[in-house]
Amino acid sequence: MLPVLRYRAGAGGFMEEAPQSGDDMTIKVDDFRLKLGQHELVPIMIGGMGVDISTADLALEAARLGGVGHISDAMLPTVSDRRYDTGFVKEKLQQYKYNIESSDKTSIKFDLGHIAESTRLHVSKTMERKRGSGMVFINIMEKLTMNAPRDTLRVRLHEALSAGIDGITLAAGLHLGSFTLMEDHPRFRDAKLGIIVSSVRALQLFLRKNTKTNRLPDFIVVEGPLAGGHLGFGMDWAQYDLRTITNEIHAFLKAENLGIPVIPAGGIFTGSDAAGYLQEGAGAVQVATRFTVAKECGLPPEVQQEYFKASEDDIEVNGTSPTGYPMRMLKNSPSTGSGIRPGCESYGYLLDANGRCDYIDAYNREIAAHPGEKKIAVYDKTCLCTHMRNFKCWTCGQTTSRLKDTTNKLADGSYQLLSAEHVFKDYQFSTGNKIALPESSAN
Repeated sequence: MLPVLRYRAGAGGFMEEAPQSGDDMTIKVDDFRLKLGQHELVPIMIGGMGVDISTADLALEAARLGGVGHISDAMLPTVSDRRYDTGFVKEKLQQYKYNIESSDKTSIKFDLGHIAESTRLHVSKTMERKRGSGMVFINIMEKLTMNAPRDTLRVRLHEALSAGIDGITLAAGLHLGSFTLMEDHPRFRDAKLGIIVSSVRALQLFLRKNTKTNRLPDFIVVEGPLAGGHLGFGMDWAQYDLRTITNEIHAFLKAENLGIPVIPAGGIFTGSDAAGYLQEGAGAVQVATRFTVAKECGLPPEVQQEYFKASEDDIEVNGTSPTGYPMRMLKNSPSTGSGIRPGCESYGYLLDANGRCDYIDAYNREIAAHPGEKKIAVYDKTCLCTHMRNFKCWTCGQTTSRLKDTTNKLADGSYQLLSAEHVFKDYQFSTGNKIALPESSAN
């Protein structure tokens, strides 16, 4: 169990439970600032978690507190239906329901107008509510290929910029052509644009391929092997180390005389963890795992309790994602072994340019192997679109097993949810590797 602090809302912030010696006083995150152009920000960035796990409410709290929050553009047509009462999924299903029994999904296309409208809705309504000195970015994944990779990505990028987003973080892919897709937009040089990488080589490739746009990224997120969800590593992820990769990228940027802020991510659990990276030259840190159990997070409360209860042995990295990337998740995730029919007619966000998805192949293989069975199991791949939409694919960071140490256990055996403000300020002000517990609440 880590040393703890108690946070008293409206009572001056964090208060130690017992007097501490001067030896316990260490540098804190609030001693630093992230500089992005003319902006000086608290160097805390909440990572983008889809599908609508990084809600607008969560991102807006980060911005209100002076940091950076992310919304996600993963599956925005279905998020729009849920949040803004549109009917994009129903309309798409009606158009393609003739194809449900077919294994050939090449004809299924997204209406680019729907993608544009859902992106505009989510971004504009988020930005209308923004308060404070911080910023709101959107996480845009290249691996959402949507059976038309270039066309759909271009629409998503352009509409996010047009709707007034402060910045875009390019994720889940190398994004070798994404700057080119945006360079004709009037905000291309105004909005903050960044890239997530997991190696120096990936960064070098991105910079080289985008040289012709004469535009450098404003920030670089270095995602290490302990991050949640999809990883930028193979199944040998445990051989890598975030600090080593971050230092390699620092050295490369220094050699190239490039003053781009570096933002490490993945496994940064305490304010002291974060401050250590800032002391070593990081511009900020990106954190997400501890915010999965915040009230503002999009995960249903019953799923958040599963995160609290998880032990180290309950977390695994597997190859079930049809994206081809390894994925970290809870072993008891309902998506594991689920043999549901592919939901491409409704969703289909992972269909490649030829209308293929690895889950479709795995599903059809099991159907052929078990003729006549009403219920089948598919263990090697998952229907990621449907399960993520329904919060049944429980992706998580490696430090999820420590979440129970950040809050109070209640009389009924459940754990107290936290506020995003509480977690943010714990990162910002804590010292001595302490974790601030919230004020106890009733069941």
